[in-house]
Amino acid sequence: MSISDVMAARLAGMSDAMAARYRDLHANPELSMQEHRTAGIVAAALRESGFEVAERVGVTGVVGLLLNGAGPTVLLRADMDALPVAEATGLPYASAARGVDPDGAEQPVMHACGHDAHVTCLLAACEVLAADRASWAGTVLAVFQPGEEVGAGARAMLDDGIFERFGRPDVCLGQHVSPLPAGHLALRSGPTMAASDSFRVRMFGRGGHGSMPNATVDPVLMAASTVVRLQGVVAREVAATDAAVVTIGSLHAGTKENIIPDEADLKVNIRSYEPDVRTRVLGAVERIISAEAQASGAPRPPEITTLHTFPVTVNEPAAAERVRAALAAEFGDDLVHEMPLVPGSEDFGAFGTRAEVPSVFWFYGGVDLTPEAMAAFARGRPSSDVPSNHSPLFAPVIDPTLATGARALLAAALEWLAPRGAR
Repeated sequence: MSISDVMAARLAGMSDAMAARYRDLHANPELSMQEHRTAGIVAAALRESGFEVAERVGVTGVVGLLLNGAGPTVLLRADMDALPVAEATGLPYASAARGVDPDGAEQPVMHACGHDAHVTCLLAACEVLAADRASWAGTVLAVFQPGEEVGAGARAMLDDGIFERFGRPDVCLGQHVSPLPAGHLALRSGPTMAASDSFRVRMFGRGGHGSMPNATVDPVLMAASTVVRLQGVVAREVAATDAAVVTIGSLHAGTKENIIPDEADLKVNIRSYEPDVRTRVLGAVERIISAEAQASGAPRPPEITTLHTFPVTVNEPAAAERVRAALAAEFGDDLVHEMPLVPGSEDFGAFGTRAEVPSVFWFYGGVDLTPEAMAAFARGRPSSDVPSNHSPLFAPVIDPTLATGARALLAAALEWLAPRGAR
């Protein structure tokens, strides 16, 4: 079932309202699991459209349920949280917000990953589906998820009994705005986004005066050696035909140049696509951390604490092909591309895994490219000069990005929902 002329006209007429909502959400971002204002906006909009609404599902999550006769149940998901990033776009609606992170530190906050666009697009799709219930049958389960950036939100909603309370879907559908050209879409079958494992490492030494390192156990040297050694994991312990990434994104130790501290603190992130590669890399990283501490004569073993874990995002092949066909029918084959493996991570797949149903996750573009950059994209070599997700400069263009995202959700949902009157 394709988008009707009535639906298309209604969506076109919503462009100004969508842009205003997006600007408001962009200017007022909230950190993970703190999305109270955003959740309130979402709940009010869903109620106005005629959805049954439940708030505080999984802390700050919102669920909207639209029952429209016998037929499949389609889960549509948008994430709501922002990042601790200082915005540098210079836009008139740029964020000046600040928030407090889980460690109690005040941080700048920005929608540097486009979740403001995700919320805007799903609310628009919900409004259109609710207004044209005469053309389809089934149930829309709209899920507005908190805490995607920390890998906690999907699990929180599942642990809060989302499917026991609101019904089990037949398919889970989600999308993400990206630095693809605005108006274009991309997806792939099978593994799509990487698994991610992040943890904190505390390495223990014995502090003292910088003039007498022989009387100390230097955790700075211990941590530095660990960082260097970890770079050999992928290069020497992962097959060339497999993929993995090991990143040490944070290293803190000491307060003064002539004081050797007692501890060093590292934060490590691992990306992988295959379970056996993940197991191998995790084991190698933990082995090296422990061995470097022992080699330095550390007075106690290092502490390794998990920060968050994301599963591999896998698009069920048959369902992915249905979505691809629906998007191509709506936008044209030339605007729907094959997505390469994405090293970023998502917790969206947890919904389909828990429900034991197919899930599909695709990407839509939000960048207004120059002719040269567009030509590079067409050759499969996108420009590295284009700001990507998590950059302080990332800000999708409003038109046609929002319309594309809303249309994509509608087209994918209608592929599963039953035409009204069909058996």
